[in-house]
Amino acid sequence: MFDLIKKIIGKTTKEKTTNNDNAQDAHIALCVLLLETAHVDGECSDEEMEHIVSTLTTECGVPRQEIDELIASSHQHRNDSVDLFRFTRYMNNNFTKDQKISVMESVWRIIHLDAHLKAHEDHFAHKLANLLRLTHTDLINAKIKAREQLA
Repeated sequence: MFDLIKKIIGKTTKEKTTNNDNAQDAHIALCVLLLETAHVDGECSDEEMEHIVSTLTTECGVPRQEIDELIASSHQHRNDSVDLFRFTRYMNNNFTKDQKISVMESVWRIIHLDAHLKAHEDHFAHKLANLLRLTHTDLINAKIKAREQLA
């Protein structure tokens, strides 16, 4: 899903410090967006947090022992930011279109975990897709794929 992160981690020793920072930035950007999605309805359920952890460990390769620190750091970045532009700009500059679509699929899975799509959740997903420069078709296809993955 996130080949960029895997490429960054696999660089030579000289490049690793910068690239580890890049991998951390990618993880934080993704985690902030997932946390924002989970909190868009005013609360983050245990099931939503489990999905965030699963996405970070399974699809992004973040070691489980680093998850708590990543989530705490991402919470802090989320609280310190007035909007999501900084994180989506990072993704627009560093992620491929397919990687951004995968992010949207993860967002839709979090939204659909409770099997109730609320207007503000739908609005958030549309706003995020716009910030990630994805088309309406990309957004809808990600939504459909996420539903299928949850079924």
